[in-house]
Amino acid sequence: MTKSVAITCLLLCGLIGLTASMKPVLEVPEMEITNGLVSAQVYLPDAEKGYYRGTRFDWSGVIASLNYKGHSYHGKWFDAYNPTTHDAIMGPVEEFGPLGYADAKGGDTFVKIGIGSITKPDDKPYSSFKPYAIANPGSWTVKKKKDQVQFSHTLTNTQYGYDYQKTLKLTKGKPELIITHTLKNTGNRTIETTVYDHNFFMIDQQPTCPGYSVTLPIGNLSPEGGKGVGEIVKLQDNQIVFLRDLEKREQAYFPDLAAGKPVAYNLTVENTKTGAGVHVIGDREIAKLVFWSSSTTVCPEPYININVAPGKTFSWQIAYQYYLKDSIK
Repeated sequence: MTKSVAITCLLLCGLIGLTASMKPVLEVPEMEITNGLVSAQVYLPDAEKGYYRGTRFDWSGVIASLNYKGHSYHGKWFDAYNPTTHDAIMGPVEEFGPLGYADAKGGDTFVKIGIGSITKPDDKPYSSFKPYAIANPGSWTVKKKKDQVQFSHTLTNTQYGYDYQKTLKLTKGKPELIITHTLKNTGNRTIETTVYDHNFFMIDQQPTCPGYSVTLPIGNLSPEGGKGVGEIVKLQDNQIVFLRDLEKREQAYFPDLAAGKPVAYNLTVENTKTGAGVHVIGDREIAKLVFWSSSTTVCPEPYININVAPGKTFSWQIAYQYYLKDSIK
């Protein structure tokens, strides 16, 4: 082998090695909001390049990370990523119940707020976990400021048309995020559904363990239909107490801790190891209080009921108040 050939081989080997070590960079529409105390990385909805393009959750307000005084509250809790996977998403994201699914025939469309018109492929029951084809994603507009971002989603649909607006705003001088929503019914049928926040808390990137404290707005929590009671968690007065670390693929789940009774929208999730916590307060009653956790995330899921007649508007607000335990007076 000549000297020039040897050099060429070395260069090629080096290039191959460098290429193999490089990871693809995911480029998605995003922005940061901050009020000087709290900063959050927010992914923006986009039908072609958006981080999340599934048919389960509202595409707006996806918070990839949120930080306060060196403590983090959200992050990538799942292993595999695909933009259309139903739960490849982060932050206090929301899912609306489907509109018109029961009346639609195979090949017709139904509606999910924050996503658009979706094709019903067959007569099987609706599943949040199943991917569906989007027939009409509607139109999105985004208005950005330093401390806030406003999303507007418009869907023109004779039966279930709507104008939906969602704003994430960091409160001036406070470690607080306010999420406000307005939903105007522009169709000819009443919008009667539910919406819940999945939350996906991942405080300080800590795995789910006895270091988490979950306090809920009702005593004598209902274990009916629950999974993991006595083995993974116990219900103690108004708290969910983790008995041990969760292993991979283990889950704790409760379909309605309030047993069908409306309760105040007021709950707290805290990592007692790091002292970081969050109070969550809403201005509507919780109609159903679901709880789910995996080995990487802790998720209270408060549902509210929505009923909007044609031409009317419905609004609701949720405040996330971040704190450090040693700073509470």
